Amino acid sequence: MSSHIKNLNDLKDLRKSLKVKKEAEEKADQERRKREAAAMRDADLFRRSVGDVVRLPSDDKIFPAAPPPQPVARERLADEEAALKASLSDEFSVEALLDADAALSYSRPGVGTDVVRKLRKGHWPIQDQLDLHGLRRDDARDLVADFLEESRERGMRCVRIIHGKGLGSANQEPVLKKMVLSWLAQKEEVIAFCQAKVADGGSGAVVVLLKGR
Repeated sequence: MSSHIKNLNDLKDLRKSLKVKKEAEEKADQERRKREAAAMRDADLFRRSVGDVVRLPSDDKIFPAAPPPQPVARERLADEEAALKASLSDEFSVEALLDADAALSYSRPGVGTDVVRKLRKGHWPIQDQLDLHGLRRDDARDLVADFLEESRERGMRCVRIIHGKGLGSANQEPVLKKMVLSWLAQKEEVIAFCQAKVADGGSGAVVVLLKGR
């Protein structure tokens, strides 16, 4: 639980840092506008002081271009906020959120128990799958995030993620399986998940129910 709290604090610190950065850029933009307004007032005062002038008969005059305004990185801030929301932590602990059953079931708060029961029984047909065999943790994490987002964009409701049983790992422990369950619990589009039926991969796969579009 302490690692979970630490992760949340890190997210809060990052959001605070983004907010401070955004406020600084907006303040710089306001200062730039003030300087431009002051320059316009000075120019107007100069014109009134000089009075009428006669344009020189020349066709090759060069007019200096006004300096372009400094860009405000609002799009970059929005991208960073989106990346923050989409990021997955390896330190998130999911064990306390799993139901105490053999299927390692999980449901988001507010989701009825009948949803998990139907998911275990195969009520929703599996529409797509992702196989993580042979992948390193970082690659698997990115693929899981992309797969869930793309599946939901395509209108998928039920998908399967094959994480393997860990038989090829150093201690024959399902390390990737634990990480996949942790990543799934962090994604808002995931309503529930449970271990796949034997015919669908058993303990080497997880069936995921996604929110509708």
